[in-house]
Amino acid sequence: MTSTILDAPTAQPLLDWYDRHHRDLPWRVSPPMARRGVRADPYRVWLSEVMLQQTTVQAVKPYFANFLTRWPTVRDLADAPTEDVMAAWAGLGYYARARNLKKCAEAVATQHDGVFPDTEDGLKSLPGVGDYTAAAVAAIAFNRQAAVMDGNVERVISRLYAIATPLPAGKPLMRQKVALLTPATRPGDFAQAMMDLGATICTPKRPACSLCPFRGSCEALHLHDPEQFPVKAAKKEKPVRLGAAFVAVTADGEILLRRRIASGLLGGMTEVPTTAWTSRIDGETSADAAPFPSQWEACGTVTHVFTHFELRLSIYRAAIPSHIQIDDGWWEAVTNLEAQALPTIMKKAIATAIPRAFAMPKG
Repeated sequence: MTSTILDAPTAQPLLDWYDRHHRDLPWRVSPPMARRGVRADPYRVWLSEVMLQQTTVQAVKPYFANFLTRWPTVRDLADAPTEDVMAAWAGLGYYARARNLKKCAEAVATQHDGVFPDTEDGLKSLPGVGDYTAAAVAAIAFNRQAAVMDGNVERVISRLYAIATPLPAGKPLMRQKVALLTPATRPGDFAQAMMDLGATICTPKRPACSLCPFRGSCEALHLHDPEQFPVKAAKKEKPVRLGAAFVAVTADGEILLRRRIASGLLGGMTEVPTTAWTSRIDGETSADAAPFPSQWEACGTVTHVFTHFELRLSIYRAAIPSHIQIDDGWWEAVTNLEAQALPTIMKKAIATAIPRAFAMPKG
C-alpha cells in the first residue's frame, strides 16, 4: 500500500473559494469592493468583533444594526450615557463586553482623536481589546498580516494539521499555524474566509469536506475522522448556585428595580432585588430575605446557565398599594421594561412573576 502525499496548504485556494462563496454581512466589505480599494470601517469591524465573541451571527445582526443607528461613529458611542449603552446591549450576554465597549470608545475618542490605532499593539492598548480582537481589526480594517483565530478558525486549523493537543493547551500551536498560513496580501479577506469556512463548510458535525478548498491538504480528512478535531479537554460539571428574586408591583403598574454594582457578573445592569448569590456562593432562597415586609407569593423557580455555573432563582411577587421608599432602587412602569438594561435572567424572573410583562426569554 502506498501512502497519500498531501499538498502543502496555501492561502490561495481558500481566497478563491471566498471570492465565490463569502457571506454578505453588514459589517463587511465584499471581496470585489475590497479589491477596488474600499476598506472596511474600523469602527464597524471592532463593534462586530466585540459583539460576536461567544455569540452567533444571527443574534448579533439586530444589535449591530441598532447600535449603528443610535451611534453611527465611535465618537457618538463615546458620548452616549453608559445606561443607554447597557440597555441597548441587554439580552446579548457577557455584559463585561458592553462595559469595555464604552470604555474603549471613550479612549479612541479622547486619546486617539476618534481614530482607531492601525496596528495590533496599538489596538491592544485600548480597554477591553485582547489578542483576537486586535488581530481581527488589524487584518480586516487595516490589511495587517495578523493571525486571526476564533472558534471557527480553531476548528479549521486543527483539522487541517490534525492537531491532537486538547484545547485550550493546543491554542499556541494553532495560532502558530494560522500565522504561517496568513498571506501578506489580502490578510483581512483570508481571516474572514477562514471564519466563513468554519461556519459553513468545516462545521462541528458532518463537515462538507467534498466542498472544502483545503480537501487536498487536510490531514484530518486523510485520517478519515475530521470530527474528532479539535480535541477538547473533558468538561467539568458546572456548579449550581441558589438565590431568590423579588418582584414588587404597585397598583398602578410600576415595578421595583435597582442597578447592580459596575464590576463583576452582570455589572452595571438593571435587576429586581435579589439575595446575595454569586458564582461561588448561594444566596438566601426564602421570602424572609425580601427587601421589605409584604405578602410575598412564591411564583416558581427559573434557571439560567452562565459560563461557569448554573443559577436557580426562587421567584417571589408582592402586590403593594403604592411606592415604598427604597434607598438603592427606583420604580419603573411595567410598560417601559423593554427599554431597561435587564439581562436575560432578570427578564425570566419578571416574566415568571408578571407573565404579560414581555415574552419569556429563551436560553
